[in-house]
Amino acid sequence: MSIHDTAIFSIRQTAAILHDRLPFVLGIALALLLASPRPAMAQIGFQTAFDVVPQGEWRGPLLPDGQPDIQGHWSNTIGNQDNFTDPQGGIPGDPDGAGGGGAAAIGTNTPDTHRSERAPSRVSDPTDGELPYQPWARAVQQELLANFFNPTHEEYIEPLARCAPGGPIKSLFWHGYEIRQFPGYIVFIFSSSTRIIHLNDSPHLPENIKLWNADSRGHWEGNTLVVDVRNDNAKARLARTGEFYSDNAHLTERYTFADDGYRYTYQAVVDDPTVFTRPWTVTIPAVRYDESMEKWSSWHYEAFPAKHEGSQLIHEVWERTCVENNQGHGELALPAAP
Repeated sequence: MSIHDTAIFSIRQTAAILHDRLPFVLGIALALLLASPRPAMAQIGFQTAFDVVPQGEWRGPLLPDGQPDIQGHWSNTIGNQDNFTDPQGGIPGDPDGAGGGGAAAIGTNTPDTHRSERAPSRVSDPTDGELPYQPWARAVQQELLANFFNPTHEEYIEPLARCAPGGPIKSLFWHGYEIRQFPGYIVFIFSSSTRIIHLNDSPHLPENIKLWNADSRGHWEGNTLVVDVRNDNAKARLARTGEFYSDNAHLTERYTFADDGYRYTYQAVVDDPTVFTRPWTVTIPAVRYDESMEKWSSWHYEAFPAKHEGSQLIHEVWERTCVENNQGHGELALPAAP
């Protein structure tokens, strides 16, 4: 079996695993999205440029165990998962071209600006903003993109549409998310899954165990959380534009936080010689929710200030549909049909 065939076979395996969950999950998810507010593109992709937070000492508050305190509700600041290399550019090949938001407008945010006026590619290295695919892998990515709007085979359906986890990278720009810290752990609570980063020297899981959100071992270097990521099952894609890597991928992540605790820059080097001709770097800016952002898009912040008698900010969290209403990563908790 060729590498191309192996990649397609892996994608079809993912589709088969999720197949039985589609009717219930997709129907509920679409109904909820259609009933939700329809934010304008400007609310989703609201920053066209950003500064990278420099690495250095941490001068902000510390938790009792010595970790920098970076807890809170966070969101990326440039756009959703429609397009990996042109975050505010919509999905190429969109048959409708209408504006708006919500489930009915997936991919319909056709840009009315020049490329230079939109946010840069999430790929910061190579500097051309493109992923350095091997020819066969680029062909697979293009095949997935070409069939996004009319998926005639199950492998063309983006797994996140069925509430599968988004993986280590895409989860950072699929809705807002929460970071919580515990002695020895950092926990990311995403809309469709949870990711744990272990802060110790314990070994990674055996190579034959692969996870949707991979296996992570991290440590702090000043204001930067450095994470070694392995054991990714590579079933999640990087965007609706079909980008992917293989389950041989090794990620070295750096989350660099500003001292005020309200900004960080995510940078990860992805090394996967199975798919790419060289390692590449992804860069994602993020900001933390506070009272001044109450009117920001709920797509980005699945939380809002709760109404109560005191003055302390208490977050009211939107229901995480994929996690709370579903069993596992996409199966509705419904009784069996009689």
